[in-house]
Amino acid sequence: MIEAVESMIEAVESAVPTAVGVIVVGHFPLSSGQWISPHSHTHHQLAWTRSGVLSVAVDDAYWVLPPTRALWLPAGVVHRTGATRDALLCSLYLNPVRCTLNWTEPTAVGVNGLLAHLIAYLAREDLADDARLRAEAVVLDLLHPLPALPIDVPRPVDERVRAVADTLLADPSDSRSLEAHARSIGVSRRTLTRLFVRDTGLSFDRWRTHMRLRAALPLLAEGRPVSQVSHTVGYATPSAFLAAFRRTVGTSPGRYLNGEAVLDV
Repeated sequence: MIEAVESMIEAVESAVPTAVGVIVVGHFPLSSGQWISPHSHTHHQLAWTRSGVLSVAVDDAYWVLPPTRALWLPAGVVHRTGATRDALLCSLYLNPVRCTLNWTEPTAVGVNGLLAHLIAYLAREDLADDARLRAEAVVLDLLHPLPALPIDVPRPVDERVRAVADTLLADPSDSRSLEAHARSIGVSRRTLTRLFVRDTGLSFDRWRTHMRLRAALPLLAEGRPVSQVSHTVGYATPSAFLAAFRRTVGTSPGRYLNGEAVLDV
Protein backbone atom coordinates (compact mmCIF):
# COMPACT_ATOMS: atom_id res chain seq x y z
CA MET A 1 0.00 0.00 0.00
CA ILE A 2 2.72 2.47 1.00
CA GLU A 3 4.76 1.58 -2.09
CA ALA A 4 1.72 2.41 -4.21
CA VAL A 5 1.29 5.77 -2.47
CA GLU A 6 4.98 6.60 -2.98
CA SER A 7 4.69 5.79 -6.70
CA MET A 8 1.60 7.99 -6.97
CA ILE A 9 3.43 10.87 -5.30
CA GLU A 10 6.33 10.60 -7.74
CA ALA A 11 3.96 10.56 -10.70
CA VAL A 12 2.00 13.60 -9.49
CA GLU A 13 5.08 15.65 -8.69
CA SER A 14 6.49 15.05 -12.16
CA ALA A 15 3.24 16.40 -13.61
CA VAL A 16 3.77 19.99 -12.41
CA PRO A 17 2.70 22.18 -15.36
CA THR A 18 5.59 23.26 -17.56
CA ALA A 19 3.76 25.86 -19.60
CA VAL A 20 1.68 27.71 -17.05
CA GLY A 21 1.39 27.83 -13.29
CA VAL A 22 3.55 26.43 -10.55
CA ILE A 23 1.18 24.16 -8.61
CA VAL A 24 -0.15 20.66 -9.04
CA VAL A 25 -2.38 18.92 -6.48
CA GLY A 26 -2.18 15.26 -5.48
CA HIS A 27 -4.50 13.24 -3.24
CA PHE A 28 -3.23 10.15 -1.41
CA PRO A 29 -5.24 8.09 1.11
CA LEU A 30 -3.37 7.00 4.24
CA SER A 31 -4.67 4.54 6.82
CA SER A 32 -4.19 5.05 10.54
CA GLY A 33 -0.66 4.10 11.52
CA GLN A 34 0.74 4.16 7.98
CA TRP A 35 3.98 6.05 7.37
CA ILE A 36 5.60 6.88 4.05
CA SER A 37 9.31 6.10 4.25
CA PRO A 38 11.82 9.00 4.43
CA HIS A 39 11.93 10.89 1.15
CA SER A 40 12.30 14.34 -0.38
CA HIS A 41 10.90 16.18 -3.40
CA THR A 42 12.39 18.21 -6.20
CA HIS A 43 9.49 20.63 -5.67
CA HIS A 44 8.27 22.52 -2.62
CA GLN A 45 5.38 20.71 -0.93
CA LEU A 46 2.44 21.90 1.11
CA ALA A 47 1.17 18.85 3.04
CA TRP A 48 -2.42 19.00 4.28
CA THR A 49 -5.25 16.63 5.06
CA ARG A 50 -8.89 17.27 4.27
CA SER A 51 -9.90 14.68 6.87
CA GLY A 52 -8.18 12.74 9.63
CA VAL A 53 -4.86 13.67 11.22
CA LEU A 54 -1.45 13.76 9.54
CA SER A 55 1.97 13.71 11.17
CA VAL A 56 5.17 14.87 9.52
CA ALA A 57 8.65 14.26 10.93
CA VAL A 58 11.81 16.06 9.81
CA ASP A 59 14.78 14.67 11.73
CA ASP A 60 13.69 15.05 15.38
CA ALA A 61 11.07 17.74 14.70
CA TYR A 62 7.47 16.58 14.58
CA TRP A 63 4.29 18.29 13.41
CA VAL A 64 0.70 17.13 13.90
CA LEU A 65 -1.63 18.37 11.18
CA PRO A 66 -5.40 18.30 11.58
CA PRO A 67 -7.41 19.88 8.74
CA THR A 68 -6.79 23.35 10.20
CA ARG A 69 -3.00 23.15 9.66
CA ALA A 70 -0.63 22.41 6.79
CA LEU A 71 3.14 22.14 6.57
CA TRP A 72 5.37 23.79 3.96
CA LEU A 73 8.31 21.52 3.10
CA PRO A 74 11.04 23.12 1.00
CA ALA A 75 12.38 21.15 -1.95
CA GLY A 76 15.04 18.68 -0.90
CA VAL A 77 14.02 18.38 2.77
CA VAL A 78 13.94 14.72 3.82
CA HIS A 79 10.78 13.92 5.77
CA ARG A 80 8.37 11.18 6.77
CA THR A 81 4.61 11.52 6.49
CA GLY A 82 2.07 9.38 8.30
CA ALA A 83 -1.47 9.26 9.59
CA THR A 84 -2.46 8.94 13.23
CA ARG A 85 -6.04 8.60 12.04
CA ASP A 86 -7.26 7.67 8.54
CA ALA A 87 -6.43 10.68 6.41
CA LEU A 88 -6.47 11.98 2.88
CA LEU A 89 -3.10 13.58 2.21
CA CYS A 90 -3.63 16.56 -0.09
CA SER A 91 -0.30 17.83 -1.35
CA LEU A 92 0.44 20.94 -3.33
CA TYR A 93 3.69 20.61 -5.30
CA LEU A 94 5.20 23.93 -6.33
CA ASN A 95 7.89 24.32 -8.96
CA PRO A 96 10.73 26.13 -7.14
CA VAL A 97 11.98 27.69 -10.37
CA ARG A 98 8.78 29.68 -10.82
CA CYS A 99 7.43 29.87 -7.26
CA THR A 100 7.71 33.33 -5.69
CA LEU A 101 7.52 31.84 -2.19
CA ASN A 102 10.83 30.35 -1.10
CA TRP A 103 10.74 29.56 2.62
CA THR A 104 13.89 27.64 3.42
CA GLU A 105 12.65 25.82 6.54
CA PRO A 106 9.63 23.57 7.21
CA THR A 107 6.87 25.99 8.16
CA ALA A 108 3.41 25.40 9.59
CA VAL A 109 0.57 27.44 8.10
CA GLY A 110 -3.10 27.79 8.98
CA VAL A 111 -5.74 26.46 6.60
CA ASN A 112 -9.05 28.30 6.39
CA GLY A 113 -12.10 27.53 4.28
CA LEU A 114 -10.92 29.59 1.32
CA LEU A 115 -7.56 27.86 1.10
CA ALA A 116 -9.22 24.45 1.39
CA HIS A 117 -11.59 25.31 -1.48
CA LEU A 118 -8.71 26.58 -3.61
CA ILE A 119 -6.79 23.34 -3.15
CA ALA A 120 -9.82 21.43 -4.45
CA TYR A 121 -10.25 23.95 -7.27
CA LEU A 122 -6.66 23.60 -8.44
CA ALA A 123 -7.06 19.82 -8.59
CA ARG A 124 -9.42 20.25 -11.54
CA GLU A 125 -8.03 19.33 -14.93
CA ASP A 126 -10.33 21.61 -16.93
CA LEU A 127 -9.05 24.98 -15.66
CA ALA A 128 -8.14 27.59 -18.23
CA ASP A 129 -4.62 28.96 -17.90
CA ASP A 130 -5.73 32.39 -16.69
CA ALA A 131 -8.07 30.87 -14.07
CA ARG A 132 -5.29 28.63 -12.78
CA LEU A 133 -2.86 31.54 -12.48
CA ARG A 134 -5.37 33.65 -10.56
CA ALA A 135 -6.13 30.82 -8.14
CA GLU A 136 -2.46 30.07 -7.57
CA ALA A 137 -1.75 33.71 -6.76
CA VAL A 138 -4.45 33.68 -4.08
CA VAL A 139 -3.09 30.43 -2.61
CA LEU A 140 0.33 31.98 -2.18
CA ASP A 141 -1.22 35.08 -0.59
CA LEU A 142 -3.01 32.87 1.96
CA LEU A 143 0.10 31.08 3.22
CA HIS A 144 1.01 32.72 6.52
CA PRO A 145 3.43 31.11 9.01
CA LEU A 146 2.08 30.09 12.39
CA PRO A 147 4.19 31.03 15.40
CA ALA A 148 3.90 27.71 17.24
CA LEU A 149 7.08 25.65 17.25
CA PRO A 150 7.45 22.00 16.25
CA ILE A 151 8.07 19.58 19.08
CA ASP A 152 11.56 18.08 19.02
CA VAL A 153 12.10 14.68 20.61
CA PRO A 154 15.75 13.86 19.82
CA ARG A 155 16.53 10.18 19.50
CA PRO A 156 19.34 9.10 21.88
CA VAL A 157 22.37 7.30 20.50
CA ASP A 158 23.74 5.67 23.63
CA GLU A 159 22.07 2.27 24.13
CA ARG A 160 21.46 2.92 27.82
CA VAL A 161 19.74 6.25 27.20
CA ARG A 162 17.82 4.76 24.29
CA ALA A 163 16.48 2.03 26.58
CA VAL A 164 15.07 4.67 28.91
CA ALA A 165 13.67 6.67 25.99
CA ASP A 166 12.00 3.59 24.49
CA THR A 167 10.39 2.79 27.83
CA LEU A 168 8.94 6.30 28.07
CA LEU A 169 7.83 6.36 24.45
CA ALA A 170 5.96 3.11 25.03
CA ASP A 171 4.25 4.58 28.10
CA PRO A 172 4.30 8.39 28.29
CA SER A 173 2.48 8.24 31.64
CA ASP A 174 5.45 6.48 33.29
CA SER A 175 6.11 8.80 36.22
CA ARG A 176 9.24 7.17 37.61
CA SER A 177 12.06 9.52 38.55
CA LEU A 178 15.36 9.92 36.76
CA GLU A 179 16.98 8.01 39.61
CA ALA A 180 14.61 5.08 39.15
CA HIS A 181 15.30 4.93 35.42
CA ALA A 182 19.04 5.12 36.12
CA ARG A 183 18.79 2.11 38.44
CA SER A 184 16.86 0.17 35.81
CA ILE A 185 19.77 0.44 33.36
CA GLY A 186 22.53 0.04 35.92
CA VAL A 187 24.01 3.54 36.01
CA SER A 188 24.06 6.36 38.52
CA ARG A 189 21.65 9.28 38.45
CA ARG A 190 24.54 11.59 37.65
CA THR A 191 25.66 9.43 34.72
CA LEU A 192 22.19 9.25 33.18
CA THR A 193 21.80 13.01 33.61
CA ARG A 194 25.05 13.60 31.73
CA LEU A 195 24.25 11.05 29.01
CA PHE A 196 20.79 12.50 28.35
CA VAL A 197 22.17 16.01 27.80
CA ARG A 198 25.05 14.73 25.69
CA ASP A 199 22.82 12.58 23.45
CA THR A 200 19.75 14.78 23.09
CA GLY A 201 20.78 18.30 24.06
CA LEU A 202 17.92 18.25 26.58
CA SER A 203 17.69 17.44 30.25
CA PHE A 204 15.78 14.30 31.19
CA ASP A 205 12.80 16.33 32.43
CA ARG A 206 12.69 18.51 29.32
CA TRP A 207 13.00 15.53 26.99
CA ARG A 208 10.17 13.77 28.81
CA THR A 209 8.02 16.91 28.55
CA HIS A 210 8.59 17.09 24.79
CA MET A 211 7.83 13.38 24.44
CA ARG A 212 4.60 13.69 26.40
CA LEU A 213 3.39 16.70 24.43
CA ARG A 214 4.14 14.99 21.14
CA ALA A 215 2.17 11.95 22.29
CA ALA A 216 -0.71 14.21 23.33
CA LEU A 217 -1.13 16.11 20.06
CA PRO A 218 -2.62 13.31 17.92
CA LEU A 219 -5.06 12.50 20.71
CA LEU A 220 -6.14 16.13 21.00
CA ALA A 221 -6.43 16.39 17.21
CA GLU A 222 -8.82 13.45 17.28
CA GLY A 223 -11.06 15.45 19.60
CA ARG A 224 -10.35 13.77 22.92
CA PRO A 225 -10.87 16.01 25.98
CA VAL A 226 -7.85 17.65 27.58
CA SER A 227 -8.68 16.03 30.92
CA GLN A 228 -8.38 12.56 29.40
CA VAL A 229 -5.31 13.32 27.31
CA SER A 230 -3.39 14.96 30.14
CA HIS A 231 -3.84 11.85 32.28
CA THR A 232 -2.93 9.53 29.40
CA VAL A 233 0.43 11.22 28.88
CA GLY A 234 1.34 11.45 32.55
CA TYR A 235 0.10 14.77 33.93
CA ALA A 236 -1.67 14.86 37.29
CA THR A 237 -3.98 17.69 36.24
CA PRO A 238 -5.12 19.32 32.99
CA SER A 239 -3.77 22.67 34.20
CA ALA A 240 -0.26 21.21 34.59
CA PHE A 241 -0.47 19.82 31.06
CA LEU A 242 -1.70 23.12 29.61
CA ALA A 243 1.05 25.06 31.34
CA ALA A 244 3.72 22.71 29.98
CA PHE A 245 2.22 22.96 26.49
CA ARG A 246 2.26 26.75 26.49
CA ARG A 247 5.83 26.90 27.79
CA THR A 248 7.11 24.46 25.16
CA VAL A 249 5.05 25.17 22.05
CA GLY A 250 4.27 28.86 22.57
CA THR A 251 0.50 28.66 22.43
CA SER A 252 -2.44 26.69 23.79
CA PRO A 253 -3.40 23.28 22.35
CA GLY A 254 -6.66 24.70 21.00
CA ARG A 255 -4.97 27.54 19.14
CA TYR A 256 -2.21 25.24 17.92
CA LEU A 257 -4.66 22.75 16.42
CA ASN A 258 -7.09 25.36 15.10
CA GLY A 259 -4.36 27.14 13.17
CA GLU A 260 -4.70 30.43 15.02
CA ALA A 261 -1.72 32.73 14.74
CA VAL A 262 -2.13 34.56 18.04
CA LEU A 263 0.32 33.45 20.70
CA ASP A 264 -1.12 32.57 24.07
CA VAL A 265 1.79 33.13 26.44
